[in-house]
Amino acid sequence: MPFSRRSFLQLSSLVGGGLLLGFSLEQESKAEAAHSPAFAPNAWLRIETGGRIVFILDRNEMGQGVYTALPMILAEELAVKLEDLVIEMAPADRVYVNPQLAGLQMTGGSTSISASYVSLREAGAAARTLLAEAAAKRWGVAASACRASQGRILHPSTQESFSYGELAQEASKLPLPDKIVLKEARDFTLIGKSTPRLDSRLKITGKAGFGIDVNIPDLRNAVYIRSPVLGAKIKRWDGSKAKASIGVEDVLQMGEGIVVVALRYWQARKAAEQLDVEWEGGSKQMSSSGIFADFAVSGRENIEEQVKDSKVLRDASSKVIAAEYQVPYAAHAALEPINCTARVSENLCEVWAPTQSPGVAQQVAHEISGVPLENVKIHSTFIGGGFGRRLFQDYVAQAVNIALLVKKPIKLLWSREEDFQHDFYRPASFHAIRAAVDAKGQALSWRHSITGPSILSETLPTWIPTILPPWVPDFIKQGTAVTVGSMMRLFPKDPSSVEGAKDMPYEIPELEVDYQRLDPGVPVGFWRSVGHSYTGFVVETMIDELAQLAAKDPFEFRQGLLTKSPRHLRVLSELAQKASWQQPPAEGLFRGLALHASFGSVCGQVAEIRVDLGSRSIKVERVVAVVDCGRVINPASAEVQVSGAIIFGLSGCMTAELSFKDGALEQSNFHDHPVLRYEQCPRIEVSFIESEEKPSGLGEPGVPPIAAALANAIFAATGKRLRSFPLKI
Repeated sequence: MPFSRRSFLQLSSLVGGGLLLGFSLEQESKAEAAHSPAFAPNAWLRIETGGRIVFILDRNEMGQGVYTALPMILAEELAVKLEDLVIEMAPADRVYVNPQLAGLQMTGGSTSISASYVSLREAGAAARTLLAEAAAKRWGVAASACRASQGRILHPSTQESFSYGELAQEASKLPLPDKIVLKEARDFTLIGKSTPRLDSRLKITGKAGFGIDVNIPDLRNAVYIRSPVLGAKIKRWDGSKAKASIGVEDVLQMGEGIVVVALRYWQARKAAEQLDVEWEGGSKQMSSSGIFADFAVSGRENIEEQVKDSKVLRDASSKVIAAEYQVPYAAHAALEPINCTARVSENLCEVWAPTQSPGVAQQVAHEISGVPLENVKIHSTFIGGGFGRRLFQDYVAQAVNIALLVKKPIKLLWSREEDFQHDFYRPASFHAIRAAVDAKGQALSWRHSITGPSILSETLPTWIPTILPPWVPDFIKQGTAVTVGSMMRLFPKDPSSVEGAKDMPYEIPELEVDYQRLDPGVPVGFWRSVGHSYTGFVVETMIDELAQLAAKDPFEFRQGLLTKSPRHLRVLSELAQKASWQQPPAEGLFRGLALHASFGSVCGQVAEIRVDLGSRSIKVERVVAVVDCGRVINPASAEVQVSGAIIFGLSGCMTAELSFKDGALEQSNFHDHPVLRYEQCPRIEVSFIESEEKPSGLGEPGVPPIAAALANAIFAATGKRLRSFPLKI
């Protein structure tokens, strides 16, 4: 393909969304390049004359495996051994924005590989081409005759070779050729091969740097105490006892909370117990029961209006089924509690954070500290679980504010209870559905009303200042954010609330999905698989109910509705074969099936369970999963990804109950919000559809089908339809 220097510069800076003004990979003049210590042909790669080959990781590692998968892609085209790459976390820089996430530098939405696959391959191939040309000039041979292998360029006929480091300076002076040739898939030596994760040894040995591990000179530890009642304010407070505690240096009010700063974390935490605070106001009348009562009124009114518009549902000859579903709020409950370290001086603001959004963190720290944006440095750490929670930068704002108040570097650490109480929860939702089949069991109508709060209308405006170019004045950025927020609140639609329902693949002649926005005031955010986390459950259990109404096998019923969706059909057929669906399960076992597409991938699952009616217990014995996510980069890591998503989804629908009463969250820690224990985890069998297509999302697509597969298996065992979480008999 034609590949000019200019187009390469644009492509490299467009890895995330738009041409970045003032950015150039030709960072130095030719005179300066003569003394350059490294060859840096693009934003992800630096080859030093001493031999180090540095890969700049522009997505945050939070357990999903990008610390290995993304280097694999570049190493494949660069022709180096994976273990020879030195990996550095990318700074906050607009060159690393994500094209699939509104032009933000952000890790989420299962986009890390899909957004970077082509660009990283081209980055590696471009560097390899320049290095080959540099070697060819030394030898006086054609560059096309030279071969790259394991970090060296080999002479076409002799045993001579040069390391990449030896060629770095000369390669840095060369113009990029018009054509960059990518490897053929048949020649891959890394992509598609199961590869040990590069971060495993770091984590096993304790060398991996998580946010909670950060330690810098003169560091103080801080806790921030707020009311458990949403929206409550401080009426009065007395911090004298806390201030007198050992190690405590500061006790002060910040916004609607109290900050305690001490030499050590536990000193600050224990001193906080000595605070005398009286809170007032807030949403004391709010409760989960009241929220769902309001949702139900709106949802039922809406579905009745839909029924009035449907001749099929009002036709006496149609077999009609009606159902209502409730999906509660969900906490992220990541293993690493919320934390952030901040240091602010007159013209420098540094933040160490386990964040999924370094770009937004930089903007937030800039706005609070007043330090110029280019002098705000974000040091991204390993993340002990993100699941969407660390897309929000409230903890970064708190840490920078505290550092400014006490004029010392501080580490802010939330307790587990605070992590639960002040989360941005997966929205609760109410679903009313009317569906019908004819006398022959053919699906005729599907009407679905969804009621709940909106994520995007509250979140997207806060990201506007980061999306806008850096040269736009701050007051214009903030004004634009306010305007966008006001406009979004006028429109009730939120695509994240209907994803997985409005675009379901089944062929049903009369299909309508509607969303009613109703916001009770609970902070909501992106939870692993977002709207799919509940639409996958609702749609796939209702499809089973429709199959029962049609007197058809759940697999065969779905098969008949997917004649125009070959990708889904292939996953479904492979799943039935892998799970031996057409054969009866062993005695005492019962099976349920679900199929769902999200983030560009299709995932089908069969759950095999055992039920004890006496103890009213459910044991998930086995889960079979089949996934089409395009080309798989690292099969071993991909299998773990899907398995982890299944366990995450099972926790969300079986054990992790979340409820509000008197304006506060009732659950506080893992004793009353348990996640799945090791002995509760099923045997999981994961297989992937072989594909030559580009990679699609993988971190989240394993979550949506599992709740439905489990609920459908429970019905097979008990004859009882469960339409709300937690799934209990």
